[in-house]
Amino acid sequence: MDIEALKADLAGLKIEDNPAIVQQKSRDFYWYSPVLKRQLDAVSGDLVVSPKDEAEVIRVLAACHRHGVPVTPRGTGTGNYGQAMPLSRGVILSLAEMSAVTAIAPGRVVCGPGAIIADIDKATRAHSGQELRMHPSTYHTASVGGFIAGGSGGVGSINFGGLRDFGNVLRLRVVTMEAEPKVLELTGEDLHKVTHAYGTNGIITEVEMPLTAAYDWVDVIVGFDTFSAAARYGNALACQDGLLTKLITPIAAPAPWLYFKRHQRFLKQGQSIVVCMVAPHALDAFRAFTRREKGEIVFDASQVADRKGLPPAYELAWNHTTLRALRVDPAITYLQSLYPFPNQLELVDRIEAMIPGELTSHLEFVRFDGNITCFGLPLIRFTTEERLEEIIRMHEGAGCPVFNPHRYTLEEGGMKQTDEVQLAFKRQADPQGLLNPGKMIAWENPEYDYRSGKVFLFRGLEMAG
Repeated sequence: MDIEALKADLAGLKIEDNPAIVQQKSRDFYWYSPVLKRQLDAVSGDLVVSPKDEAEVIRVLAACHRHGVPVTPRGTGTGNYGQAMPLSRGVILSLAEMSAVTAIAPGRVVCGPGAIIADIDKATRAHSGQELRMHPSTYHTASVGGFIAGGSGGVGSINFGGLRDFGNVLRLRVVTMEAEPKVLELTGEDLHKVTHAYGTNGIITEVEMPLTAAYDWVDVIVGFDTFSAAARYGNALACQDGLLTKLITPIAAPAPWLYFKRHQRFLKQGQSIVVCMVAPHALDAFRAFTRREKGEIVFDASQVADRKGLPPAYELAWNHTTLRALRVDPAITYLQSLYPFPNQLELVDRIEAMIPGELTSHLEFVRFDGNITCFGLPLIRFTTEERLEEIIRMHEGAGCPVFNPHRYTLEEGGMKQTDEVQLAFKRQADPQGLLNPGKMIAWENPEYDYRSGKVFLFRGLEMAG
């Protein structure tokens, strides 16, 4: 791998080879997981290249193909699973400069992959009172391309489901990794080839996303004496078709009091909560519903005069719940699980009872395959990797699938099987296997047995040490 020859080929492009900066850009929030921290801590690329448009992306990919240099695409590095970490060194392709919002129309927006999600909403709100349907808790820092390539849903999924549901991404423009890179326009079913594929089979250069009506969402926190009551309230609220919410997040005690420091003055020790985002016109009905369900509204942003320093509700939810816990207690990690409909509440109670002391429940209510149910992002007190695996098996044995955030491959994180559509597209779009090596087991080791219980470790990690 001749990096100097590659740099000569890329003369005139924005290149960064300072080792400290390259290492910084080789990282995401992988350290949420003590397992990934151990496995990936030494990972670094050789070079950061920041194209400003699609033509420069094509130039970079063609040059890297010529020199046999791996390419790992990166948005802003807010992922949690090592998605954007270069396991075989090479080029980190930063798409942050491709951030323009180029078109806004009723129900849709077109932009570059590096556009920050909050900036997209700012533009669409100003243009026509619209906003994106969903976003991660890293709203102010995450790029839309990174969200599509590495995310699955988030704030807004209570109404619209996940990113891979039909209609939640409208169109992607993708560049292949070949001697002469091709530019492909993907819509409809073809979008599944590259959504949540970690950039293993094409570089996204343009995004078209659906929009919905924008509201000045009101943050509300509802308190309960028990987590079971909080979970049941969250489920009942999610089923209220006439109440427009964007976030419904039950979190068990003692997490709110311990970890939500800026909101602590509104909270009580021992209290479980439900964090909500409510449309302004739905507030009166929301309050009436909450009274009926015997919830205590402990924080209502519309009634608090001084909100200076208070983070928005979504920065208490989804992956930010874990982040706030980690800032206080580094021994905390987390899981990601599904409580399948229609037994979600029974399963929540069962998991709570099975792992007392080590697990603090955290739910996110979503619309999943047309039904209201919840994902779990529980906080786990980490002791050993063996115990973490045991807790995962306990979830799965109870009927709660785990999307393992302690794995960096596509398959181990969720599917535990080959995605034939994405694999077939990689054969077409990246025949040399130079895009984000190590993240797709089906490409690296077609013989791998997903039922073996063994962890897949990419050979490139040995070179990273």
